[in-house]
Amino acid sequence: MKLHTQNITQYYRGRGMFTKCYILVFFSLLMLSSQSVFSQTSPDYDEISITCNVQRIGSIELTALIYKDQCYLPVKELFDFLKIKNRLSVTEDSITGSFIQPEAYYVFDKKYSRINYRNIVYDIPEKDFINVESNFYVKSIYFGNIFGLDCQFNFRSLSVSISSKYELPAIKEMQIELMRKNVIKLKGEKKVDTTIGRDYSLFNLGTADWSVISNQTKGSTASTRVNIALGANVAGGETDVYLNYNSQESLSKSRQFYRWKYVNNNNPVIKQVIAGKMFMQSTASIFSPLIGVQFNNTPTTYRRSFGSYILSNNTEPGWMVELYVNNILVNYMQADASGFYSFEVPLVYGNSVVKLRFFGPWGEERTREENINIPFNFLPEKQFEYNLTAGMVSEHNKGIFTRLVGNYGLNKRVTVGAGLEYLSSLRSHKAMPFLNASVRLSSNILLSAEHINGVLNKGVINYRLPSNLQIEANYVRYVKGQEAIRVNFISEKKLMVSMPYKHNKFTLFSRFTYAQITIPKSKYTTTELLLSTNFKGISSNLTTNAFINDPQNIFIYSNLSFTIRLNTSLRITPQIQYEYSTKKFGILKCEMEKRLFQNGFINASYEHNSRNRESYTSLGIRYNFSFAQTSFTIQQIKKTISTVQTARGSFMYNDQNNQLIFNNQTSIGKGGIILKAYLDINCNDKRDGNEPMLNNVNIHINGGKLQMNMDTTISISNLEANNSYNLEMDNSNFDNIAWQIKKKNIAVMIDPNKFKVVNIPVSVVGEVSGTIYLNNLSGNKGLSRVIVNIINEKGKIVGRTLSESDGYYSLLGLVPGKYTAQIDDEQLMRLKMSTQKDNKTTFIIKANKDGDVVDGRDFILFPYEK
Repeated sequence: MKLHTQNITQYYRGRGMFTKCYILVFFSLLMLSSQSVFSQTSPDYDEISITCNVQRIGSIELTALIYKDQCYLPVKELFDFLKIKNRLSVTEDSITGSFIQPEAYYVFDKKYSRINYRNIVYDIPEKDFINVESNFYVKSIYFGNIFGLDCQFNFRSLSVSISSKYELPAIKEMQIELMRKNVIKLKGEKKVDTTIGRDYSLFNLGTADWSVISNQTKGSTASTRVNIALGANVAGGETDVYLNYNSQESLSKSRQFYRWKYVNNNNPVIKQVIAGKMFMQSTASIFSPLIGVQFNNTPTTYRRSFGSYILSNNTEPGWMVELYVNNILVNYMQADASGFYSFEVPLVYGNSVVKLRFFGPWGEERTREENINIPFNFLPEKQFEYNLTAGMVSEHNKGIFTRLVGNYGLNKRVTVGAGLEYLSSLRSHKAMPFLNASVRLSSNILLSAEHINGVLNKGVINYRLPSNLQIEANYVRYVKGQEAIRVNFISEKKLMVSMPYKHNKFTLFSRFTYAQITIPKSKYTTTELLLSTNFKGISSNLTTNAFINDPQNIFIYSNLSFTIRLNTSLRITPQIQYEYSTKKFGILKCEMEKRLFQNGFINASYEHNSRNRESYTSLGIRYNFSFAQTSFTIQQIKKTISTVQTARGSFMYNDQNNQLIFNNQTSIGKGGIILKAYLDINCNDKRDGNEPMLNNVNIHINGGKLQMNMDTTISISNLEANNSYNLEMDNSNFDNIAWQIKKKNIAVMIDPNKFKVVNIPVSVVGEVSGTIYLNNLSGNKGLSRVIVNIINEKGKIVGRTLSESDGYYSLLGLVPGKYTAQIDDEQLMRLKMSTQKDNKTTFIIKANKDGDVVDGRDFILFPYEK
């Protein structure tokens, strides 16, 4: 029985032994009465409190029924927690609502012992459908069979783990809230109680990635590729070493990579230093990494956002795509039947990193990331940023490369930049000075221009209408005879028009692209019209492309694809390509994928190309362990059969308890947090010898993977290095209301390739209470809304409370020490009242594991005598 006992107990705390005994007897009789009523209804069932854990949402305490190791869950409480629409009827004999989608109507009908979902009636045995005191309890198996909420009951731990095949409203609400908070962070509006910065250790080896790919083809030599990456922290900087081996090639230095990166956002001159092998931004066509060093004053912290920019691309069909700006999740969406996706990217001041991550439709994840270049670079007014890179190209002629670029925010609308690039391997124009500028002509018109001496001139204009119609035009004019960029283009022109549309259950994204490349004596023109729709869960994509070399040489074709999900675990993606010039179907393709068990997937695909009359068939199976992702695929092209096996994973080393934390995703360049919560009895923010560790702190973090350790610590892994994460904590899991966390919102800067220890003191606070009486002719009477100030030894007001309707007041949250409770002087003057003696009383809060309670601090007020 949960009748807010905690709040009532707090209310009556300190009112005397008689009151406490009365409360105890009252609740005992109430519980015995409820048990009696319940026993008359269902004597064979036990009503107990269990923990309900829902993947990606969290946990909640529910009152459930247990009968012969079977669990019966309360419908309304569970659906309220999952944010599923529900309503109890006036007669309290049915619950109605919709499951995720408005048309997915359901009815729990106790009168006829049945469940109606999507107009399908499921008859439930009466023993599996229990109604106790207007609460509906249904056997947990029906939540999985009917609604796809798979419930696993553990009798030993009295807990239920629930996994869903759908994106529940509570998950979507959490994602939206997370995105909203992250966008607030990008705008610099997030406030925290305290910030924990970077630790610069001398040496720490903490992460490793590994992968193995083996390929066997009939009639050919088998090949195996092994990749190992080690991540460390050396001299305060992130140090990553990548070792690559191929059985069909000799071990080569060119395939091995190493990098050291130092970040200090508090240094006003140099904020980042990178040394080793790196891929850098350059005007010249350089296809090999640079061995050198880079300096810049660009911070890795968040930047303010001032607008948005539409980005679109392609990935695998049906995959979930997440958009990160400076390693912060700001949006996510599902790719359509052809793999197309589009985002509105926040335009952030400064040179920011925009990345995309891709997640498979059945839970698989990949670490592939894409860096996207936004053609507009704005800085706040009067802010200057520079980037200096120097080194030697690792392959080919090993030329010397240097690039220096600086940008300055001229005002709120204009950012200008200049720089110099030098490459010794060029025969002419080795030095390439350049100028660039980004201008906001208005709130919806952006202009970017760049001039590189002896190489090219470039311009970009972006115009966005209030209807979200976006028009972008690009023009590049190359200098005749230039050698820096390895193309023979004279000019490039590109026009892109995109328009998103959404109405109820129907979404449409349309994009038209026109591109033209001019080379000596010829022009190549391409156009693309893309229509991507999603209606009632069916994703479709129609893309029409045209290639024009001359009026007599035009090639036009269309691709039509769908993604259809059947039985929530089977995905079918057919695709057809039609060529208008030949009036034939060029490619026929179909992919199918079905989920097996919890983390297994089987997939099959068939493709026929009529142009070369070849067919391609594959059959594969994947299984994602907690420590590795594995797959096996068999393929056939014509009469050639080949097999491929893959496995990859990673681990992080926790040096606090010598523990290896395994992961099936990459860990290199990432970090983690070790949370140590302890009971701070004396509230000095330091752990003393008599203060025990705690393991039931309720923690929320905007990313990472949580794991409870045997030593009561909590590990949070898979966090982006040099990125600040917010730890939000509350007291909801504590049994004692005297245990409180003072700093509930902590920003933690993640150290690369290591775990950072964060201590969380849980203060044990005390409570003071008493009663305010008004003395009149009829005696003393409780007086409400009287202000009581609590003052510490230094004379500072540390708390303030109001008396209730009967004059009772209480204040919880006082750390151990000496205090004074005092009636507010200004209020006494306004009320024209006084106390018999001085209007204050002193008391002491003692350090105690369970908290200290000081009661009986009463005041008697008297009206002024006329």
